[in-house]
Amino acid sequence: MTNKETHYTAEDIQVLEGLEAVRVRPGMYIGSTSSRGLHHLVWEIVDNSIDEALAGYATTIDVTVDENDVVTVRDDGRGMPVGIHEKTGVSTVETIFTVLHAGGKFGGGAYKVSGGLHGVGASVVNALSEWLEVKVISGGKIYFMRFENGGHVKESLHVIGDAKEGESGSEVRFKADPTIFLEGTEYDYQTLFERFRQIAFLNKGIKINYYYLKGEKKEHTFCYTGGLKEYVAYLNRNKNVLHDEIIYIEGFDQETNITVEIAMQYNDSYAPSIYSFCNNINTVEGGTHEEGFRAAMNRIINKYARDNNFIKKDEESLQSDDIKEGLTAIISIKHPNPQYEGQTKGKLGNAEVKKVVSDILAQGLERFLLEHPSDAKEIIEKTITASKARVAARKARELTRRKNALEVSSLPGKLADCSSKDASISEIYIVEGNSAGGSAKQGRDSTFQAILPLRGKILNVEKARLHRIFDNAEIRSMITAFGCGVGDEIDLSKLRYHKIVIMTDADVDGAHIATLMLTFLYRYLKPLIEGGYVYLAMPPLFKIQKGNAIRYAYSDEECEEYKREFVNNYKIQRYKGLGEMNPEQLWETTLDPKYRTLKQVTIEDAMDADNAFSILMGDEVEPRRNFIVENAHYATLDI
Repeated sequence: MTNKETHYTAEDIQVLEGLEAVRVRPGMYIGSTSSRGLHHLVWEIVDNSIDEALAGYATTIDVTVDENDVVTVRDDGRGMPVGIHEKTGVSTVETIFTVLHAGGKFGGGAYKVSGGLHGVGASVVNALSEWLEVKVISGGKIYFMRFENGGHVKESLHVIGDAKEGESGSEVRFKADPTIFLEGTEYDYQTLFERFRQIAFLNKGIKINYYYLKGEKKEHTFCYTGGLKEYVAYLNRNKNVLHDEIIYIEGFDQETNITVEIAMQYNDSYAPSIYSFCNNINTVEGGTHEEGFRAAMNRIINKYARDNNFIKKDEESLQSDDIKEGLTAIISIKHPNPQYEGQTKGKLGNAEVKKVVSDILAQGLERFLLEHPSDAKEIIEKTITASKARVAARKARELTRRKNALEVSSLPGKLADCSSKDASISEIYIVEGNSAGGSAKQGRDSTFQAILPLRGKILNVEKARLHRIFDNAEIRSMITAFGCGVGDEIDLSKLRYHKIVIMTDADVDGAHIATLMLTFLYRYLKPLIEGGYVYLAMPPLFKIQKGNAIRYAYSDEECEEYKREFVNNYKIQRYKGLGEMNPEQLWETTLDPKYRTLKQVTIEDAMDADNAFSILMGDEVEPRRNFIVENAHYATLDI
């Protein structure tokens, strides 16, 4: 972190290839041109400042979003190199912002570790901006440069003033191009807030000042001297923990130059919350660092349990699922040359990481258990109880399995299946109640639409162990109908429907039932949500009729619009439930692909989704009350 001998000059910036086609295919570089891609621009510039901090040269990062959605990112690092670059013949600043794969991340010793897009970040942000300005404070001077229209130089790098004594750093201001981001260029306060908080947790001691100047101006400072320990405490804040002291382990492997940081703590819930990062990037699909984590946890927990007679010689060892139950853990590594699988960096692939993480964790965990025998006892007893529940769940799980996804004989009896065997066009509606199920069965297109009515509210899986979950008839019906398995056995190639639509009444009970279903899907069939297969149906609230003219309103505001349209002599029907609609009405409002509205369920941030489910469906009343009060003004909860 504090290696001051590292030099950072024009020679450190290596050019691999020119900037091409970013504006033509922006999705290749930032994932999409939706809101997610828009916010990715901010992550890239902030990541560059974080790299300066990781190298030991920056301590504070300021991020400002003004009323016009102009983003400014400033750090107090060394300032970008301003000399002429040998290979491009232009200033190094211009090279960084106009040449793809030009940056201090490809050798030369400028950075030991880095996040971002491996040197394409700054140039991609420039290419996708209406305009971008760079200010560099270095060597007692203040330099300025401006780009416009997707990266074209408007003002070459030039000195605009003298810096204060000892002052240095870089500042980037940019306005995203509305012709690229057609959904809009407005940044979401909460999305930025949560990412900056996460970055501060992952990099202890770094200060991030966040200023959001749109509407009601907000500002917040993130700085966590406890780093990952504070992160785990934050994630467990609404849960009953089994041991007060958070297990914290860190180590550095000199042979590979890999730094490992792990913090974890058990709570009394049943679902694990394990998150991994490499160079501050959330590796949502795991990888070799998670493999090393699992291997060490299994080895050390089982060794301690046997050495201290918690497990007898003739008893089977604890399994990974037993050991993970109720575990909140953050695995963060810093790697000088990370290799990821896929463009989105979802999975870490470096083979050497597994052993490094495993060795460092094993040594630290074994020491913790020996030094904290009472905490160790709580942890081992928790895993043994989970093991017994797993054995009890084994038989129940068998009931959810099917020999073949197309064997109709093994499907739930109340499922009205579709005739199509093509999963890509097939849909299944999970419907609340037999009355609505009957209307849906009559109103659907049976070629591609299946209907599965459920009776009442399904089990709250947040408060139940596996054997109770798999014993629940409604949950078994869903798992069997989907056909792709459950938990660690999920095989999406066997999924029978590529649209799973939750259709409940548009009232409080319906919202509760939908939340119960989403909780189950999130905890035990998460790949269905991650793959974009899960939707919420949006049935109308009102039917407004005047003569033969009929309008369906999906909100109070829309109802008022139609009332104004009809002026008078109209009739209004307020639907209390789906069962009040006849098959024709249900088809034309909620089932017909031409006219229906479906809301796709996504997981923008798994940690916040996890926290939302824990609060809403857990045992603690006060956090749930506070959450509802704080979020009551939102029409929907994005999870």
